[in-house]
Amino acid sequence: MTTASEPLEPVLSVRQVLALERVLAGEPEVVAGAAQLDRPVRWVHVAEAADVGVMLTGGEMVLTTGVLLAGDEDKQAEYIRSLYRAEAAAVVLGLGRAFPAPPDVMRRAAERCGLPLVVLHRPFPFAELTEEVQSRLVRRKFAAVSLSEAVRTALTALITAGAPLQSLLDEVAAHSACPVVVTNLAHRVLATAGERPAVDDVLRDWERIARQAGGSEGDGWIRAELGGRGERWGQIMLCGYRGGTAAGRLLADRAAEALVLHRMLGGGSAHSWEEQSAQSLLTDLISGVIPARQLLPRARAAGLPVNRRTFVPLVVRDVAPAGLDRVLRMLGLAGLVAELADGATAVLLSLARDQDAQVLTAHFAARLRAESGRTRSVVAAAGQRTVWDEVPAGLHEAQHVADAVADSSAALDLPGVVRLRDVHLRGLIRLLRDDPHVQSFAERELDGLLCGTDRDLLNVLRTYLATGRNKSRTAQLHHVSRPALYRRLEAIQARLGVDLDDFEQAASVHIALLAHDAQQD
Repeated sequence: MTTASEPLEPVLSVRQVLALERVLAGEPEVVAGAAQLDRPVRWVHVAEAADVGVMLTGGEMVLTTGVLLAGDEDKQAEYIRSLYRAEAAAVVLGLGRAFPAPPDVMRRAAERCGLPLVVLHRPFPFAELTEEVQSRLVRRKFAAVSLSEAVRTALTALITAGAPLQSLLDEVAAHSACPVVVTNLAHRVLATAGERPAVDDVLRDWERIARQAGGSEGDGWIRAELGGRGERWGQIMLCGYRGGTAAGRLLADRAAEALVLHRMLGGGSAHSWEEQSAQSLLTDLISGVIPARQLLPRARAAGLPVNRRTFVPLVVRDVAPAGLDRVLRMLGLAGLVAELADGATAVLLSLARDQDAQVLTAHFAARLRAESGRTRSVVAAAGQRTVWDEVPAGLHEAQHVADAVADSSAALDLPGVVRLRDVHLRGLIRLLRDDPHVQSFAERELDGLLCGTDRDLLNVLRTYLATGRNKSRTAQLHHVSRPALYRRLEAIQARLGVDLDDFEQAASVHIALLAHDAQQD
């Protein structure tokens, strides 16, 4: 695969031409315009005519012996000025009979104009230089076009295969060998690609970069607009591309074309890029694979306020992410929304320190139920966090609370915003369900039933304990007579070796059963 480590700029700079082996043989010396040596050389032109400037179109390096300029200082000065007006890249003067030494008039005029003036101290066949430079320019232009077509072909294949946005960006990053960033019109980062440390370095300074996003390109920062049908909705940026501006623009343009097509075709996902960005960030926070501190630049670049804020992690059930986003916008709250598994959605609120987190969270839950029409939707909240590093733990806590409520028989009696204290023992068990000691306790207490083949007894035990050891209610729920239930309870006690009429033993079995069920979930 071609990468940016190979120079693909379809032009050469004056400095690069002067570094060619054939040119070095002529002992070149820059006598004026040394600060302009990075000018691009589009072509090399050999000309002795005094009025050569009228024949140029810009970007040419002009080679001359100055034979028609010798002895006329006015012509010498005007010659330099005409080349400057024609936007020539540089002028190379071969010293010899016409000019045995660098002409002072031409040097002063070139310095005033900022036009590089180079003299060759040794005789040099201009034809060799033109042949060398022209062949290099043709090869470079062909290489840049080939790269452009290779990128177009690769991205088209990915789109045809229904690849997600991230796959396209990874392909662009592989070709450009630099971080790639996609933003919306507010310069909020929607997606990134490239080597993680390099991407993080870019995101850490994103506020400054975003402020300059409309400025001129330079130092390898190449932008291409995203949009269609007269509407612009974002941009893609190559951050620190090392292969040259023209080649970088070709890459960025090909990438932009592919992203626009990808979005028009549905992007391989029902979610918008903004939703995918939030989901990726919150998923990484919850998973713990990437430390929270390393995700801080991504959160800031995604538009989430993070400095001196109070964070409230929430998990909501049975409401689509789009509905949650809509309520956030209605209330003017800053936050991220990401869909989890089993109909749950994570929400991370970011509030100012002087705002009442509990009041705003309750207001959010009430408005959510009113807007969605789901009066029984569960809104589980963790305790507020003021330190970013504690956000992952908060998201886990909110998720545990939502899970505990999901199968709680008392769900209808819970408050508008459910917290850990509202789910009591069930919530504690869910928080501890992955602890080896808890797992061992559950296996030990329930061993007599877990090893048996009659799973019905385990269900009877679950109902009996959940109803507060109400035998009549248990018999009714299992559609059996009281005597039949008594026989089953006796079988359960025999297998477990416990007396369910003893409160402490019944409580121990109940805790073990809650732990077992939590582990199965």
